[in-house]
Amino acid sequence: MRLSRYFLPVLKETPAEAQIVSHRLMLRAGMIRQQAAGIYSWLPLGYKVLKRIETIVHEEQQRAGHLPLLMPTMQSAELWQRSGRYDAYGPEMLRITDRHDREMLFGPTNEEMITDIVAAYVSSYKALPLTLYQIQWKFRDEVRPRFGVMRGREFLMKDGYNFDLTKEDALHAYNRHLVTYLRTYERMGLQAIPMRADSGPIGGDYTHEFLVLAETGESEVFYDSEITDLTFGDREVDFDSKEACQAVLDEFTSRYARTDETHDEAIFAEIPEERRRVARGIEVGQIFYFGTEYSEKLGAVVTDAEGQKVPLHMGSHGIGVSRLLGAIIEASHDDKGIIWPEGVTPFHAGIVNLRQGDAATDAACEALYAALKAKGLDPLYDDRDERAGGKFATMDLIGLPWRVTVGPRGLEKGVVELTSRKTGESEEMSAEAAADRLAEIYAGV
Repeated sequence: MRLSRYFLPVLKETPAEAQIVSHRLMLRAGMIRQQAAGIYSWLPLGYKVLKRIETIVHEEQQRAGHLPLLMPTMQSAELWQRSGRYDAYGPEMLRITDRHDREMLFGPTNEEMITDIVAAYVSSYKALPLTLYQIQWKFRDEVRPRFGVMRGREFLMKDGYNFDLTKEDALHAYNRHLVTYLRTYERMGLQAIPMRADSGPIGGDYTHEFLVLAETGESEVFYDSEITDLTFGDREVDFDSKEACQAVLDEFTSRYARTDETHDEAIFAEIPEERRRVARGIEVGQIFYFGTEYSEKLGAVVTDAEGQKVPLHMGSHGIGVSRLLGAIIEASHDDKGIIWPEGVTPFHAGIVNLRQGDAATDAACEALYAALKAKGLDPLYDDRDERAGGKFATMDLIGLPWRVTVGPRGLEKGVVELTSRKTGESEEMSAEAAADRLAEIYAGV
């Protein structure tokens, strides 16, 4: 993509309504535009990152054997009335009456609908275990939407639902989701800590939230600092093995880590003082096990091996896909702009032409652009007729992990300059070597 042809409406000034870093930088970098309170249009750069995140979520869910589907955003109130949540959910639910006076709602979550689907088609234990998920836009009418995509009214969410014959099987699904979430967040360059949490309107006795530590986090969190030393890395886990998944859960939840709703000061005080931490966190996902609560109310039963009708054990598992953009920026930025991790960057590298219109420099940039494309990379070529300082400022603001600078002086020596956005370090090398280095970096992402 050439920047002269790209729609990137960057702002020099920070809009007054932006209160936190991620909101300010997403507006300044031309990623989003507010259309109403808590509702945003996703412009090309923001949408590109959103799709990168969505792809990682899909890949990790399907790695674990979970099946994607897509349910409608509009739901019948009748299902929610059967589950008892229609009146209990509160004013966050947007309720609508259609032209035939039927009560509808814009779905804030999908426990009722997915249970109704499974109840209609699954009647035997032989069809289990089953985990279905979707990535879908949702709406919750927040009383005070703020902080950009961190607390909007319309948001993109991955919501998954497991259906199992027994509690033991369902808790294995719970553990399996914890493993997939650890993999998902680390691929995005995040350390998301699983913390004991409150179940809220979803219900259930088992639940963990995944929180990214950030000063602007909405939740106060309490944890043992040892947990921040844990990484999942590139280990392979057999998702069918209850023992393997349980071992990962034990490893990542054995240290104290809780949100303020479930914090226990007495237990926290037992941790050595030098390891006690109190901070702020951004919630980016949550997993639940809630047993047969929904299956009993909505008729999701199967015949077991003894011929008995039994209700399915269920859980639900969410990831805030659009919220993750804000969380990543909150965790990775500096005073110049965003610093995207390689796993979610909108473009793999930026090419900066220091003398647009110079035949040799233009040709070298075109050749480098073609070489990167040939290696399967997605570069952004700044071919605008603008001063070098303005080009560098744009690249720093939008946060591409790598920049290749091409100018007449370097070309006289047969080199270009490869610069890391994260460290600011630069190295001169041939254009071919720069292309090879970038291909090597992204081969492991």
